[in-house]
Formats: sequence, structure tokens, C-alpha cells
Amino acid sequence: MNSGPIDFEVCARDGAARVGRLGTAHGTIVTPAFMPVGTRAAVKAMAPDELRTLGYGMILANAYHLAVRPGADVVRELGGLHRFMGWQGAVLTDSGGFQAMSLAKTNSIDESGICFRSHLDGQRLVFTPESAIEIQERLGADIMMSLDECTAYPADAARARSSLELTARWAERSLKARRSVAQALFGIVQGGVYPELRKLSAGQITALGFDGFAVGGLAVGEPKAQMREIAALSAGLLPADKPRYLMGVGTPQDVVAAVAMGYDMFDCVLPTRNARNGSAFTSEGRISIKHARYARDGSPLDPDCDCRTCRTFSRGYLRHLYMAGEILAARALTEHNLHFYSRLMREAQAAISSGTYDAFARGLMAAGPDWEEGPDKATNNVA
Repeated sequence: MNSGPIDFEVCARDGAARVGRLGTAHGTIVTPAFMPVGTRAAVKAMAPDELRTLGYGMILANAYHLAVRPGADVVRELGGLHRFMGWQGAVLTDSGGFQAMSLAKTNSIDESGICFRSHLDGQRLVFTPESAIEIQERLGADIMMSLDECTAYPADAARARSSLELTARWAERSLKARRSVAQALFGIVQGGVYPELRKLSAGQITALGFDGFAVGGLAVGEPKAQMREIAALSAGLLPADKPRYLMGVGTPQDVVAAVAMGYDMFDCVLPTRNARNGSAFTSEGRISIKHARYARDGSPLDPDCDCRTCRTFSRGYLRHLYMAGEILAARALTEHNLHFYSRLMREAQAAISSGTYDAFARGLMAAGPDWEEGPDKATNNVA
């Protein structure tokens, strides 16, 4: 157990995979856990009580986007993120480091921090390690992330090393800027796709007094095998007594593989974004409901699923909703996809606890359906 704003206890192990309990001021989350992405203090198409019904105890929001609109002071005046969005569970806020990469054409980075030009109106917004912490403290997040520079892919070794060194210096400044003893703060390991640089970054970041540790800069366009190789290496470099967070990952196969590496926490826009594009994860693979072959299909979206969508609607009706542009299509498909991920996490937890995780993972990886093909595949990005 940790003493501080969060408690973390490993309750079961199967190889490197582990089941844990992450205690926060807004509830205890059983890990491994997936966090739905609520970039702007809302998980698109879902109400907070629906997320709780699906089994989620923590969601992710983004400090940059909330600083741009409505502003951290507005959120604080309205009671902090939890009251603001009507969410009784825990909230993790990303620091804005990923936006430095995804919005690279409109920002600049130097030793002091990141100078953004608002994607809404072009106004100047400076994120320093200090201001990123201040913003997240005002938002009232249960877990805050230190400001980092997320290295784009491809980047040569010199560029990746410069980035991780800057991230380390920003990490120290983030810790010094922290004022709230009630909010946890995680450090982020960078280093691109270079094993030696990942080792260097992990050594720098884990030497600091963070409450947990994240691995960033993956699932940003690098080959799948390389992503998994670096993720596996990085997991082994993180302390065993603190939560390990693999940022922006990912597909069901990637999450299952990463759990086997020893990661505890995940987020990705893939289940919600793909739902809005008419794509659903099912036990039979990933299907695109917009295809004409589903127009007269009276079967449920997934015959092996007991979510509200699958109990209520046929594929033919869901295709009709999607083709007609009905809001219910996004809601129904999002609820199903988030149920799919929540169920996957529960099954992973059970397999670890029973000592059968290797067989569970191999079954999904080798014989399971393909959940990755398709033009609307998502990456670590804004939901």
C-alpha cells in the first residue's frame, strides 16, 4: 500500500500480469482497468450514471482542452470536475503534453514549456510544468500527469533523447510546483522507439517522488511489433509497488498483451470514436454497421453480449439509425463498445486471479477475432 493521495495494492499475480486495487478519494478501482476518454469532461454519447452501470470507476479528461474551454477557474467555481460533470468516480487528467505533438503546427516548445495557439480562436496559451499542475489542481483531478514532451514518430535518436531529457527536467519542476496533498501526480517515461533511451528515461523519472508512473509516446504511428517491444521493456523498468499506466493503448489485443507485461491502467479513444463511425467490437470481430448486408439483419449486434444495445436492438435497426444520422446510433454503439472493454477487463482480472491469464491471452491473440482492421482505426488522440 502507498501512503498518500492514492493507495495501490497488488492482490493477485500471474506472471507479470497483476490484479490490483487503486484507492482514490472518489472510489477504489480494480485493476487492470480501462479508462474511457472524456476529453472535455464528457465521454461522448454517454451519461455518467451509464458509465458507472457499465462498471467504470475512473475516466480521463484533458487539461489543455478544459483550460481552453470553459477554463480551469470556471470548473473550480462550479465545484471541480466531479460536480461539474456529475461524475462520482475518479478522474485522471492528462497534462497537455500529447497535444504538443498532435497540434504541433500551431505551437512551439522550449525549455520553459509549450506555447499553444488555441485550436478554437488562435489565442496564445502557455503551458509550463508549473501552470499544467496549477490547472489540474484547479480542475480537481484525482490523478494528475506531469507535463511531458511526447515524441512524434518517426524521430531519430538525437531528437528522442533531447525530448526525454526535457521531459525529465519538466518532471522535476512539476513535483516542485505541486501544492495539493489530496491529488496524486504521475511521471511519464518517454524515449521513442529506442530501448536504451527508454531505460535512460525510466531511470530519470522513477528516481523522482511520483505516486505512479506512465509510459507515453507509444501508439503514435510506430509498427505494432515495435510498440509492443518497447512497452514490454518499459513495464519492467517501473516500480512494482506503484501503478503502471500505458497511455493511449489501445486495441483489445494491445490491451490484453500489455496486461501480460504488468500494466495496470489504459485509455484510448478507440471504443468511443469507432462507435461514432459505425464500428463495433464483437465476439465475432469488428464490424462496420454501415454495410448494406446488415440492412435486413434481425440478429443482435453481438450474440455473445448482454449489454443493453444487444438486448434491445437488431443490426438492421442500428444500421438504419446510423444511415439516418440518428443520435441514438452513436449512443447505442458507444454503450456496446464500452461494455465490450469493461467486460474484457473483468475477464482479464478473473484470469489473473485464477492463474490462467497466459491461456486467456493466447486464446484471444492467436484464435480470437480481428478487432483491428478497418479505415476508422483510432490512435491516442482526442475523443
